[in-house]
This record gives sequence, C-alpha cells and structure tokens, in this order.
Amino acid sequence: MNVNTPISGLEHAWAKEGRQPRIAIIGAGFSGMGSIIKLREAGYTDITCFEREDKLGGTWRDNTYPGLSCDVPSHWYSYSFDLNPDWSYRFSYGPEIWAYQEKIARKYDLFPAIQFNNAIRKLTYLGPQWKVESEKNGEEIFDFVIAATGVLVNPAYPDIPGLDSFKGHMFHSARWNHDVALQGKRVGIIGTGSTACQIVGAIAEEVGHLDVFQRTPHWVVPMPQKKYSKAWQTLLRIFPPLQMFIRNFIRRRMEGSFGKATLGDEAEQQKIQEACLQFLEQQVPDPELRKKLTPNYKATCKRLILCSDFYPALQRDNVDLVTESIDAIEPVGVRTKDGELHELDVLVLATGFRAGDFILPTEVIGENGLSLRDFWHGLPRAHRGMTFPGFPNFWMLEGPTGVIGNTCLIDISEHQIGYMIAAINKIRDDKLVAIAPKMEAFEGYNARIAEAIKTSTWASGGCSSWYLDPSGTPNIYPWLPDAYRDDMKNIDFTEYELVS
Repeated sequence: MNVNTPISGLEHAWAKEGRQPRIAIIGAGFSGMGSIIKLREAGYTDITCFEREDKLGGTWRDNTYPGLSCDVPSHWYSYSFDLNPDWSYRFSYGPEIWAYQEKIARKYDLFPAIQFNNAIRKLTYLGPQWKVESEKNGEEIFDFVIAATGVLVNPAYPDIPGLDSFKGHMFHSARWNHDVALQGKRVGIIGTGSTACQIVGAIAEEVGHLDVFQRTPHWVVPMPQKKYSKAWQTLLRIFPPLQMFIRNFIRRRMEGSFGKATLGDEAEQQKIQEACLQFLEQQVPDPELRKKLTPNYKATCKRLILCSDFYPALQRDNVDLVTESIDAIEPVGVRTKDGELHELDVLVLATGFRAGDFILPTEVIGENGLSLRDFWHGLPRAHRGMTFPGFPNFWMLEGPTGVIGNTCLIDISEHQIGYMIAAINKIRDDKLVAIAPKMEAFEGYNARIAEAIKTSTWASGGCSSWYLDPSGTPNIYPWLPDAYRDDMKNIDFTEYELVS
C-alpha cells in the first residue's frame, strides 16, 4: 500500500469539510484525561483515547510500591479546573492520587472515550490524516494524534550479568508483585533514588534483613508531611478561592527556590545544599555512614528527594547500605566486587525508567516515510516540547525539552493542552489542512535551549541523571517554568508551516 493514499472515505481535510475532526489520544493518565476534558470544552467531541492497560492512571496506576507518595504538594498536584478540597495529606500517597483520577473520569464522563487494553502499534502520516493501528481495532484514520504517554513509562532494567539467573522473587519497583510477602525475608533493593528511598522507609521494619545497593548517594531533605483535619477540608470546600491561593503560593515558592537554584542562583543553591547537609548530619550521627551518604555533586544537579524515613531506616540493625559496586547477580543473591555474596529471597529493582523513550517503542512514521526514531537519532528533541517538523497534526504532551524539573507536570500539561487547542482552532477558523513546526524554528529553539542549559546545575552540577541524553546534555527546559507558561499562552504561528 502507498502510505500517502488514504484508506477510508475521509480523504479531505476536516476544516474544509466543516466536520468534527477525529482525534486520537494515546494514554489515559493525567495528560490524556485533561486533553479529553479540554477538547470537549472547546467543542471537539470525536475523540478516542487508547490505553494499553486495563485501567486509567498512568504513573499512579503502574506504581503501587510500599511508601509511594508524590513529592509535589497535593493542592498543586491536581487539575487547576477541578481542585480537590479533600486531600488527606499535604503530600498525597499513591492510592489517593489514583482515586482522584478515577473521580475525575467519572465526573467528566471520560470512560466512553477510553478504549482500555488497546495499545497503539504504529502511527503513519497519510497527509493530512494519520493512520492509527491499534491491537483491537486494526487500522483507523484520524485527523490529529496526541501522544499523552508521559515520561516515566517504560521501566529501565539494569545491565548486570546474571540478572535473569536469580531464583528468588525479582521485580521492578513499577511492577510491584504484591503476592510476594516480605515479612521476615532477606530483601535487596538496587537503587537509592526517590522511589528506593520511599520503599526502604516503608519496608525496613517488616523484612528480616534489607540490603540497599547504592551506586550514587542522593541529596535528601525531609518531607514536611501533614495530615489535614476535617475542619480544614470543610474550610476549603466552603471557600474554593482559598484552594487556588494555596496552589499558587506553593507553585511560586517551589519554583522560586529550587527552580532558581538550578538556573544559576548561587544563593538559592547554597541554601538548599546546606539544608540537605544539616538534615543528613541531624539524622545520621555515624560519621562513616554519613560519608557514604554524602554526594560529591551540587544538590540541585538531580531532582531533589523529599523523604523523612530513609535515613532512620538505614540505621536499623536489620539494614545494610552496600556501597561496593555489583559484580553479578547469582541464583541466590547479589555478588559485589569485593567478592561478598549477599544472599536474598527477594530482589527489587528501583532502577528508574527509560526516560528518553517518550512514545517509543511505538513506531511513528511522518512525511516521506521518516520515522520519529530516525528523526531523533537517539537525541529526542521537540519544538516547544510538543511538536516536530515533518510530523504534521501530531502533538506530544510532556515531550522532549519540556519542563520536568521539580515542578508539577499536571500544571505544565494543562498549558500545553491550551496551546494545542489554539492551533486546532487556527486550523478550523482559517480552514487549513495541517500544521507542523518549520525546521528552522525547531532548530533555532533547540539551539537556544542547548546554549542556555550549559549554565544550569543540571549540566554543570557534576552528576549523572536521567535528564541526560546519550550526548550528555540535559534534555530539559533551561528557564523558569513561568517563561514556558507564557510561551504556551501566546502561540507564534510564524514558527509553523500552515498548510492550506
């Protein structure tokens, strides 16, 4: 079949025909759900959301490990158009966030638009439409495709010799096996990032023995957790504007401190690092253990970890911090470079995600048969974090070079959705056929990002993080989030090819 030949009766551009555009959304997490809601509000109703799993939720569906919580305060980590006065804690735990998503889906009647257990296999641009191939439906034609697959989607498994030889129970933290009882067991966890810190604090008391395998120490500050009273929830319910005030206050405070520190504000950087060092000194009196837990890079070089029970857990008699590098996995445990065998019943891989995948490994074919994978050449980039030259009528929420530091991705994706809808409205009003960024706009934008990121602690802080792409460059927005929000509110159509 010629990929430029439409395979259905929808040969013509929707805006010229005066019909509803057919819109495909991939992923039913916060971004996908928000897209359905806002597109409907804008008058676009022919929407199909493809979800590969059996229920919605994205990150908060996939991650169910013990101790799971969000490091963004609850009143900010929610939709601005549907704030929740009933959050139980200042920093919500995973089950309550997922319950909030479920509540939103029911309130806005999202389930009829979502097809569960229906993964997308391939996307092919036919001009001006997209052929969407899904597991259940086969081939269908859509006018727009919105990838709302998120960033932390595909688990990263460590490249350790003998990994598959382990005879005990082994699973990734994002695929937690709740059928495996940990009580009294010898448990090992590889990793000491945010996820591992939460798990260690949650399971240390119940396991028989816990080995925490650390490759690199992380900067940690206490999580200022607080349980909200019924009276407080009632107050917020009676005075909804108070919720928005709290939300905006939290946003300004977090982005004004950590955000500025990452972008070269030495005073803020020093303040954060001193707070981390003070917390470490207060929590870990043993100088040897404290030395093992002290990073040799700047505190804002990675996403800061908020966790209050990690350091206390490490000092339990049944917990060992293992800093010797891992040599191999054996059937009965982990062998470290010093020759010691750490015998285990359960091995947890808290080794993060393949953050550079985005929509991949789904195959995306744009104009002239160019695949998105080849377009990226292993270095994912996007225009304003959302679009790509040669891939018209295709949008990626939370895409490459987006705002993914210590901020709220729900807030950022809401602004991206607004930007995307403005572009769709432009097509409708001017009866256009397609829209895609110009190559010169794409290259200029990413060149400015590459230059600006050099002075950030993401790049100069002396660490290795999941923000770094294979070239060693942080794949992240290098200015304050407010600048990005302003960009999203003011779309510049001169940056785009508008096909009429």
